[in-house]
Amino acid sequence: MIPLTVHHRTAYRYRRSVDLWPHRLMLCPRENRDVQVISCVMTVSPTAQITWAHDVFGNAVATAVFQGESNSLVIDSVVDLRIEATAWPIFNIAASAIIYPFCYSDDEWTDLGALTRQQYPDWAGRLANWARSFVYGDQTDTLALLKDLSAGVSAAIRYQSREDEGTQSPIETLDRGWGSCRDFAVLFVEAARSLGFGARLVSGYLFNPDQMLQGSTDAGSTHAWGEIFVSGAGWISFDPTNRSVGGANLIPVAVARDIRQTAPISGAYGGSSDALESLSVEVLVTSGAAPSWPQISNQSSHVGAAPGRGDRFSA
Repeated sequence: MIPLTVHHRTAYRYRRSVDLWPHRLMLCPRENRDVQVISCVMTVSPTAQITWAHDVFGNAVATAVFQGESNSLVIDSVVDLRIEATAWPIFNIAASAIIYPFCYSDDEWTDLGALTRQQYPDWAGRLANWARSFVYGDQTDTLALLKDLSAGVSAAIRYQSREDEGTQSPIETLDRGWGSCRDFAVLFVEAARSLGFGARLVSGYLFNPDQMLQGSTDAGSTHAWGEIFVSGAGWISFDPTNRSVGGANLIPVAVARDIRQTAPISGAYGGSSDALESLSVEVLVTSGAAPSWPQISNQSSHVGAAPGRGDRFSA
């Protein structure tokens, strides 16, 4: 297993004091067979009361409730974890699902529910037609189809980092021919849903020690990708930004039906619309202990190896 440290710091500065409303924080990675969380320490300034709960997807969500006004907000998260994911995983797909098209079992279909339905309008069927172009013949290998679809996204779309909020619709991404990692992920997941697959969006961190992967200009960054449910194998990760399959280099934090549900930090303030002066996001994903930024005081919320699980994506 590879020991890693994820240091994620978000700082808001305001031109004048504002009334900080409750903020929703999803910063602690999800544990699975490839990811083991050792510790998660979250520090918030100004002082806040922090409570934890799990959302409908099983993501651990912290809610920070503030008292009084402030001209700044700093949220600092340090997570120690271990990852053990092979670069070329073997998936034990059920015999009934090896060949596409296949049918989920009645229970699987019921439980997947909204994860099988497209979330963006496709009135003319453009996305569906684009996705079907990767289906070769009446029957095709399921895993090969999904790999081709993921690779097809990065072949058709040029990667471009975006700091602004929001995500392009799949049709916008196809029309523009460029997008960020979250645009790639949404296009891939929506295309898979149009083919009848159960799919979900994932946000988290990309470990990029050799700086050879798209979506990061350093050893790590926030990142987005997709997961497809295939009978027998379960949820399989696909990173269309880097044409990769499986969990290698990926640290999941939140899974959801819609990319907007995975924001690492979301909240609001009471004050004038121009009160926000600056927003900075810094992410370090390193082997062993991460370099530290200047420490902040006030409220510290420490969570152990698992209650848990935006600021904006940096890629």
